[in-house]
Amino acid sequence: AMYIGDTFSRGLHHLVYEVVDNSVDEAMEGYCNKINVIINENNSIVVIDNGRGIPVDIHKTEKKPAVEVVLTTLHAGGKFDHKTYKVSGGLHGVGVSCVNALSGYLEVEIKRDGKIYHQRYEKGATKTKLVVIGKTKSTGTKITFLPDDTIFQETTVYSYDTLAKRLRELAFLNKGIVICLKDLREGKEKDAVFEFKGGIVSFIESLTKNKSVIHKKPIYFRKEKEGIELEVAMQYGDSYSENVFTYANNIHTTEGGTHL
Repeated sequence: AMYIGDTFSRGLHHLVYEVVDNSVDEAMEGYCNKINVIINENNSIVVIDNGRGIPVDIHKTEKKPAVEVVLTTLHAGGKFDHKTYKVSGGLHGVGVSCVNALSGYLEVEIKRDGKIYHQRYEKGATKTKLVVIGKTKSTGTKITFLPDDTIFQETTVYSYDTLAKRLRELAFLNKGIVICLKDLREGKEKDAVFEFKGGIVSFIESLTKNKSVIHKKPIYFRKEKEGIELEVAMQYGDSYSENVFTYANNIHTTEGGTHL
């Protein structure tokens, strides 16, 4: 609960967000433009991106592949190097190692340096060595995990709508990224593609869609100063109620803050 909010439905969905956030970080750095999220019939989740692929070389101090360190050690990711942290969206910096620890099993497949690598973990422990299972011309990371039902005792069933809401939000906040969500569960088959070329301008337009607005085009500006990047979009309507949404590094800051 300390790392993902709770061990009920909210925490269960947070596992997906942690994995997707890694892919979004790749997109924010300019290395990835497509993320696929799949809910399998057994409520396991697959997240695939076309980023650089998690590094596989041997970690200097840990003497194991970098991907294994990332997936089994808390605070091992790039979140703690200040260059990356500037745009990183993972909420607690524990990211995918926490997802691994809370999964019955997790499998990672990495396309990098012309090869496809694979490794399996169970309840956070390494089950197989990192092995090469094929060749490839592309790059990216594919993570498949099944939440551990001994931890998520109340439910391990994913809500399509809950995931769709967050993925849509991420697509609005990161223009140029395409996020696909597929539900393969029987009777619930659905798929959606979230892509908003206008970014937060499209976000505003979706919020004012059925309202009468005073000016047709939203006001938009973007500025960078002292290493901080700010993006603002707004539109006036004829009502007295105000809606303000603020985000810092993709995280919805419901309490506002200095950025607001």
